Amino acid sequence: MTVVDALAGFERAVSSLDTTAALAVVDDALATGIDPVALLTEVIGTAQRTVGEKWQRAEWSVAEEHAATAVATAATEAIARQVRQRPITRGRVIVACAEREWHALPAMMIDCALRSDGWDTTLLGASTPALRLSQYLQDLGPDALAVSCSMLGSLPTTRRFVEASTAAGIPILVGGPAFGPDDLRARGLGATAWAPDAAGAIEAMRTLPAVVPAAEPLPEASVAEQAALELAHTELVVELTAHWPGDRNALDPELAADAVSQLLHAIWAALLTGDPRSIPQTVWWIAALLEHRGAPVALTDDLRAEVTKLLRDFPLTAALITTSWPG
Repeated sequence: MTVVDALAGFERAVSSLDTTAALAVVDDALATGIDPVALLTEVIGTAQRTVGEKWQRAEWSVAEEHAATAVATAATEAIARQVRQRPITRGRVIVACAEREWHALPAMMIDCALRSDGWDTTLLGASTPALRLSQYLQDLGPDALAVSCSMLGSLPTTRRFVEASTAAGIPILVGGPAFGPDDLRARGLGATAWAPDAAGAIEAMRTLPAVVPAAEPLPEASVAEQAALELAHTELVVELTAHWPGDRNALDPELAADAVSQLLHAIWAALLTGDPRSIPQTVWWIAALLEHRGAPVALTDDLRAEVTKLLRDFPLTAALITTSWPG
């Protein structure tokens, strides 16, 4: 069996939400000598991206997306059981999801990949509170911390992880879709290193320094404005969705609220990391969401007008919208 064969079989299993068939593919692939990390990144990871695309194109419901993720989780656990039979040859790593980050599968995949490389890993699971993390750092004294962050709205809590880890001298490796295609946001938050995927996490972990200095403070004005937006988040979502979209039949209200929330999170990310690309990336995501549900893509222009009006008293945000919103 090749990786291509494994991907084809795994995607068939996921499409039919067949956990038994997915596990059979994984077992066969491992038995034929396919590297566990290749299975994680090139099979399970690829299949998960396809699942997300199906939801965005309105081909799958949220329930189907969750069921497919359960299949992928079971497959990752099967790989983890095998790699945990390998001897520990390196140091200790804590693997966690940022607080408010409920996508646990990517962290499981990183944990599994690092364990396959000989690291002694401790996986904390989804949405780890910063105080709990600090306690684990004290109790376990790891050589490094690895943090997964899929959602832009979890970047503020990832910054708290950066502060807690580096204050203890422990290097922190970050990754996940919220960080985008390169290390710009990771560096902006003060992380020690960034990895694009599980294979990259192995490479980056091997080159981390033994001790790091405390992360430098973020720009005070940006931090203050992001905190104010976060504090008012629920009210802002309600206010925006009261006016957008103007045609109440154009988009399901839950989807409209989610789109608005994601946009506000993108602004948080731009303020904290200094990377404004999160804003156009999210606008394009919203445009695709609209298109695949038969709603006018031009509704993004209406959204810009509403956001500009509502957030006019936030100067840094207003500047970001003016310079970074595509169109």
